[in-house]
Amino acid sequence: MANEDGSTPQGNAAYDRLLTELREGRLNPGDRLRETELAERLGMSRTPVREAIRKLEADNIVSHIARQGACIRRLDYAEVMELYEMRAVLEGTAARLAARAASDIEIDELYEMNRQLGEIGNVPEAFTLNRQFHAALLDAAKNRFLTRSIRSLQKALMILGPTTLTEPDRAVKAVEEHFAVLEAVKARDGALAESAMRAHIEAAQRVRVRALRSEPGQTPSYDGDLL
Repeated sequence: MANEDGSTPQGNAAYDRLLTELREGRLNPGDRLRETELAERLGMSRTPVREAIRKLEADNIVSHIARQGACIRRLDYAEVMELYEMRAVLEGTAARLAARAASDIEIDELYEMNRQLGEIGNVPEAFTLNRQFHAALLDAAKNRFLTRSIRSLQKALMILGPTTLTEPDRAVKAVEEHFAVLEAVKARDGALAESAMRAHIEAAQRVRVRALRSEPGQTPSYDGDLL
């Protein structure tokens, strides 16, 4: 039976599975989405898979390429820069609001998550824990409208490609940057928390830009240095 928006439980399940594969790096920008292969892998018929692909297309995650069919989109240079700009604004706001609204228990949990992130090093589990850290900070901000905005942005983040934490030393620096945010949140200094979070996002952006410049066709169309 279809839901009010026309979706079906099976289609939503396929959609969620594909989002998980994107999040975990099992699907990447440029990958083709073949209905038959996906249906076999997901253990379902092609109909819900087709529905899931349509939903991903509506999310602007999938595009149709001539002679290839449905593929995970590759963001161009301008889109990446715009995405990080919005991420800095939204997550900076989350940090500022968390400084006002987070409970002591939430702050302690954030510290513990970041300590764990520093201990486990550059492994796949660290990427999951990093996402959980940012999600927990967003929860601590206690603003439902901000939460919706960031969750919408996160779908675009999935098609950026591999996390910047895979870069040498980036994981260590990210933990240090997280602690700077948390110190400001603990001190209830909203302006400092926002500034620290913006610096954290901008540091990740610099790593991403360096990676983009090494890819064919992703050079910016002007000469100014963004770093």
